[in-house]
Amino acid sequence: MRKILLAYLCLIPFVSFAQIKGDAVIEWTDKKEMSYGDFKVIIPQFTGNNFHYDASQKALLYTLKIKEPISFNEAKVTITNVTYETITTSQLGDLASENIPKTINASLNVSISRDIRDAFINLSPIIKDDFGFKRIKSFSYEVDANTARISQSSKSASTNSIINSVLAKGNWYQFYVEKSGVYKITKTFLQQLGLDPNTLDPRKIKIYGNGGRMLPLSNSIFYPNDLSENAIQINGEADGIFNNDDYILFYAEGVDTWNQESLTFTNLYDTKSYYYITIQGADGKRIAPMAQPSGSSTLNITSFDNQQYHEVDLINVARLGRQWFGESFEVKDEQEFDFNFPNFDPSTPVKVLLTAASAAFTPTTLNVTANGTAVGTISFPALNNNSGTEFYLGSLPNNTSFNGAENIKIKLKYNNNGVPGSKGFLDNIRLIAKRKLQGYGKQFHFQYDQSNSSFGIVNYSLSNTTDIPQIWDVTDIYNVTTIENSNQSTINFKANLGELRKYIALDASDYYTPLKDTKSKVTNQNLKGTVLKNGQGQFQDIDYVIITPTFLATQAEKLAAFHRTQSNLNVKVIPLESIYQEFSSGKQDVAAIRNCIKYIYENASAPEKRVKFVNLFGDASYDFKNRITNNTNVVPIYHALNSSTTGESSFASDDFFGLMDATEGNVVSYFGGIDIAVGRMLVNDTKQADEMVSKVIEYHDLKSYGSWRNNFALVSDDSDIASDASLQNRQNSLANTIASEKPFLNVTKILLDSYVQEASAGGSRYPKARTDFFNAFEKGALVFNYLGHGGEDGLSGERIWEKSDGQNLSNQYKYPLFITITCEFSRFDNPLRPTAGEYTYWNPKGGAIAMITTIRSIGQFSAENFNDALTKNLLSYNSNQYTSIAEALRISKNSNPNSATNVVFYIGDPALMLAIPRPKIRLTKVNDIPVTQTIDDFKSLAKMKLTGEVTDENNNLLTNYNGEVSTTIFDKTVSRTTYNNDGNSPPINFNVLGETIFRGNASVTNGQFEFSFVVPRDIRVPLANGRISFYSKKNQLLQNETGYDSTIKIGGINENATADNISPRVKLYMNDETFVSGGTTNESPFLVALLEDENGINTASGIGHDIVAILDGDVSNPFVLNDYYQTTLDDFTSGTLRFPLRNLAPGLHTITFKAWDVYNNPITAEIQFIVVGDETITLTHVLNYPNPFVNYTEFWFTHNRPFEPLDVQVQVMTITGKVVWTKNQIITTEGFLSKEITWDGKDDFGDKIGKGVYVYKLTVKSSLTNKKTEKFEKLVIL
Repeated sequence: MRKILLAYLCLIPFVSFAQIKGDAVIEWTDKKEMSYGDFKVIIPQFTGNNFHYDASQKALLYTLKIKEPISFNEAKVTITNVTYETITTSQLGDLASENIPKTINASLNVSISRDIRDAFINLSPIIKDDFGFKRIKSFSYEVDANTARISQSSKSASTNSIINSVLAKGNWYQFYVEKSGVYKITKTFLQQLGLDPNTLDPRKIKIYGNGGRMLPLSNSIFYPNDLSENAIQINGEADGIFNNDDYILFYAEGVDTWNQESLTFTNLYDTKSYYYITIQGADGKRIAPMAQPSGSSTLNITSFDNQQYHEVDLINVARLGRQWFGESFEVKDEQEFDFNFPNFDPSTPVKVLLTAASAAFTPTTLNVTANGTAVGTISFPALNNNSGTEFYLGSLPNNTSFNGAENIKIKLKYNNNGVPGSKGFLDNIRLIAKRKLQGYGKQFHFQYDQSNSSFGIVNYSLSNTTDIPQIWDVTDIYNVTTIENSNQSTINFKANLGELRKYIALDASDYYTPLKDTKSKVTNQNLKGTVLKNGQGQFQDIDYVIITPTFLATQAEKLAAFHRTQSNLNVKVIPLESIYQEFSSGKQDVAAIRNCIKYIYENASAPEKRVKFVNLFGDASYDFKNRITNNTNVVPIYHALNSSTTGESSFASDDFFGLMDATEGNVVSYFGGIDIAVGRMLVNDTKQADEMVSKVIEYHDLKSYGSWRNNFALVSDDSDIASDASLQNRQNSLANTIASEKPFLNVTKILLDSYVQEASAGGSRYPKARTDFFNAFEKGALVFNYLGHGGEDGLSGERIWEKSDGQNLSNQYKYPLFITITCEFSRFDNPLRPTAGEYTYWNPKGGAIAMITTIRSIGQFSAENFNDALTKNLLSYNSNQYTSIAEALRISKNSNPNSATNVVFYIGDPALMLAIPRPKIRLTKVNDIPVTQTIDDFKSLAKMKLTGEVTDENNNLLTNYNGEVSTTIFDKTVSRTTYNNDGNSPPINFNVLGETIFRGNASVTNGQFEFSFVVPRDIRVPLANGRISFYSKKNQLLQNETGYDSTIKIGGINENATADNISPRVKLYMNDETFVSGGTTNESPFLVALLEDENGINTASGIGHDIVAILDGDVSNPFVLNDYYQTTLDDFTSGTLRFPLRNLAPGLHTITFKAWDVYNNPITAEIQFIVVGDETITLTHVLNYPNPFVNYTEFWFTHNRPFEPLDVQVQVMTITGKVVWTKNQIITTEGFLSKEITWDGKDDFGDKIGKGVYVYKLTVKSSLTNKKTEKFEKLVIL
């Protein structure tokens, strides 16, 4: 069957004559169960990245990206040659048949990202007709663009010119209102603001402000880029003196204005509508007389449309999204709401609009009555346990009305169907009634709702107007106009029909009074005029913007200063408060932040100079108004309007702040065309901010340069259901692709199903996989990539990663990027439930440097596809030119935008580059034979000499390169098989890296290096290709290189090996080499082993020949330490091992240590230590050395707080207690011994003190817990 569909779509403003043709085939698979967060669905599927399931609509979508360059304005899209196949209703699975269209509904969407255009054809791959359902197998498409007409919708609503803010100079005072209406400012109020009315000229008074409405989310809707002056009226200003009886009248818009984008009367972000008053400069703007049409009226109006509402924001049911609810009907199932319509006109029924919600696992209803008369019933379906939906919305039909009266009582009764725990929620009630145009002693708004759909001239006729001095036209709140009334009992005025105009009738007895904050004076600022200027006042483009509240500005500036030097970026820190003052009239608003970014973006000197990175430096929350305890609304985030599900459609995203084009902004389905790489650093206070900035700086520190940067780890969930089998298949395939595209990376695979699954009281577990995952994190890797199930508390149903893991990591200077394309692992916008992802990021001395993660549930198939696309861009396949991590995410999202990519989030510094070493390091010789010739095999017990060099990408030797090279040699690839533990995934074969047979370090001199080692006896004998991984770092410079060789052959036995029956030698310590067995330690000390052997230490993991440590005789749970051993520089016969022990119980512990040399000669040693709880500080071995002394001594002490900054004070006193010398110093030690404080024997004034015996007091205080301890000792001066 074939069908032709035509779609005419207006696209982008560009002249073009183009035709694009193509064919598409949809390869369907059988319907199968798929995971979407915590629930499962059975749906039809097809292969490829074109697949997308809309969980909110229970519908499938096919998206095809047009590969050809796009440069057209208006296009005709033709879908032809459509072939179908019939499917049964059962084949639909869980798809909602009512949402399946009758046509394929083809559409063409275009996105623009930094002037790069992408076009996507979207269609429904399943349709229904009179005979049932059918799905598309193939089709052809043709895009025909041949017009030059520019779309008006593509024009930006804002200008791109640099301006100065009105706040740049003069004296400014701020006040606020809450509701809309006419306000009166008296002399007293001016004095309260801080002005002196006796010295000002009232004609100079000006009021600025943009009203209390929320800023438009859509870029195409106009909103002022700065504070706008409002027309006002001052009674008594003509004499130039503000007398006691003088006053100001002006119209103020409150925070009670209907917003169509968010469907609410309540400003979601703020409770106050700010206005500003100043008295400098020219005369102020005044309210002008209303201009009336000269023609005869065609319509006479004596009544008006009055809309009243009830809406309060008390509850966010799912703790996400922009939709809040008011009254709950869980306990009180019947509630009443009163409305009053003075001068009610009974000739027209009252229209009622009501929206409510229900969260119940049974069908429920909400009955609505007005003044005792039934108006309607809203029915709610039951929630489904196998769904992410948290509640259902319901509304009365749009045409619902009733016969009203001046006083109306709306009564709501919630029927929970007899199921306790069912909850009903009221969103809002809106009543629209006719009222007579009559004065009644109050100011009142009025309008004629049908005026915008009519033509001609309308005459408004008001009666009982003796007390109405004026009628104001407030359609344009900045340019109010007036009609005055001189005590006449009627007022008539005319206006043109064809537009909706809004009016307010004033009453002298009912002017509102504005309010003020404690601080009214506004500091001058000029963000718009200065943000694009350097310190010398010259124009300078911005690369990177950090947006933060003022209380975090110091830490943000520290990060900015680092990037100015390290990354050569022009960075600007912009306080949130400054943005709100200039861009949103003092109110908090997400669109104000976006508009500020857009202002910077559009005013760049050239397209390539536009801002690239935006850092939202602060945590976020679903609650913008601090209604919940311990709220984290530091820098607000964009929330979707849909708030009913934890799934993709209720996303929160910072990508909103990177949508710069005119057609973007109010995201209702999916993003696309993201122009700026945006990141968020989740910080809540100055301490946390300083810690996270320090991690970024440490990531670039010389201490972070190490061979861990060559490691890339992928982790896959097992198959709890049949469809999960694709998880390990996709991760294994991705790992192989990475190894092929970036062969210098050592790719580790942790596939859960390849481990033995164990039963526990809490369910199935993978203890060995969990340990391997955690240990790999601490040993270090460039990236950890997890694919599978997850949630706010951790990863996988078997809990291989929990909240405590992120907190307990101690991988300082080895911070990875942590990618978790799973469900809700980092749902940080709910302050009431910190997540495992947050804890992993927040760890001040461990965890992740950044995260690409999810904050809502995501469809499994979409997650798998996106994970592959992200990795391709992150690692820049086929290139050695890399982008920042956030930029790679931006590009990935733009390549296939859908609702799934909305929930993928970047947590971290957006300018951060992945620490990939530069190419390259080459192996040049083996046993002095060039690798271009036949080289020796790496045989068991053979002594091998390797020679290599550090070069540039073109193999040119870097003769000025001096440093160290770390080498890891892997045995042959090992083939492994998964176990099909849950019976849902057929076993798969996969390859992993072989055992490490050597790990050592050598000096690089003038770009060249060489080293020797003995191949362990425990290599696997069959001959095959092994792998050498190189990593080098330049002395004292932030430069590192990487390389590899996979041509070497490992295997066979050296028949001529010399005999060696001598065991290696070992010395054991805790934390550092000053430790003496039996001493005290902290709860998480390091085991330190110094090893020596003339032929080297075995790390090849031969059976029974691992380096192991056994704690307190627990031989069933040994610590395998092979990967922690590093040889000494240029000496393979000795080396050091540092292994972190974690959370040991206080008391005496014994470690039994065993190691082997490459000949498998063993050595066993023991060490004992006493763990002292970390809550207290213990001091032992307090002394000064030398003692006695003449003019130099050191103060030594042993403590239990290694790696922690300690505030140390030494006070020297005479034996009578007089203090003669004091020294305060912050000390951080890697071990337990400190001897950093020294003394020259002089007092605090620099004078030599007399000989004799003195007492000194040592005080040590923890900077983390504020616990302290002190000890007294004696010293003698000679």
